[in-house]
Amino acid sequence: MTRPPVVAAGQGLSAPAAIIRHAVLLITGVLILVPFVWMVSLSLKPPGEIFRASFSFFPQQWYAVQNYTRALTEAPLPQYMLNGFVVCAVILIVQILVCAPAAYALAKLEFKGRHLLFGLVLIGLLIPHQVLALPLFILGYQFGILNTYAALVFPFVVSPFGIFLFRQFFKAIPDDIVHAARLDGLSELAIVWRIMVPMALPAVIAFSIFSVVSHWNDLFWPLIAVRDENLMPPSLGIMAFKNEEAGNDYGPLMAASTLIVLPLAVAFIAAQRWFIEGLTTGAIK
Repeated sequence: MTRPPVVAAGQGLSAPAAIIRHAVLLITGVLILVPFVWMVSLSLKPPGEIFRASFSFFPQQWYAVQNYTRALTEAPLPQYMLNGFVVCAVILIVQILVCAPAAYALAKLEFKGRHLLFGLVLIGLLIPHQVLALPLFILGYQFGILNTYAALVFPFVVSPFGIFLFRQFFKAIPDDIVHAARLDGLSELAIVWRIMVPMALPAVIAFSIFSVVSHWNDLFWPLIAVRDENLMPPSLGIMAFKNEEAGNDYGPLMAASTLIVLPLAVAFIAAQRWFIEGLTTGAIK
């Protein structure tokens, strides 16, 4: 399948406009990176250097081994991160299993109420998750799943954003491919999993990054759903680490925060090409 050429970034802009745009992007990028750089810097310093008036990235006395050792030993940080991997992986798998067929139906099947259903999906994008916290909590209590892994997963089984993203990508795939698959005797579900999803791999990767980052960093719902320390994901576990272990000793706390952020940064850097393609391809007509 041939795709229309994509205009390169900055092409067609005058030199002053391109310089201004890149300057704005550079300044914005620096502002976003400063807190992360500061976090890494503090994780390398002893307590006496953390609150100095002058800032320097490298410490005068290296305290990295002590801080990272305490972060890994004085609180069950590996258990928190393992919980995060399990919860994020289960949520992502279930979301893809639900969102891909739903998006295919909205993109390629003709039935009454299709546009109404898609409108409801868009409304779902506008509703903050916090609005649904109370009914979800009551539902979890009725099912008896609070303070379990299931409580961390079930509110996120359906992702309106995932349905929207996959639908936009599926609509960019020619209908002739779907018709040919039907002529070959494939069922609609077989078309979804054997043709549409493999062709939409960039969208799957982009959605995976969004999903994992969102639920890895989620604090609001885990704070409501679980109390057992052995079930806490990283975002909630780091609060317990701060309150119980670190106190005002911010070096180990920043070391723990760095370790929690590191997997997300590595995953995004490794998948950034597919991430960008997954967000842009569905918009190309």
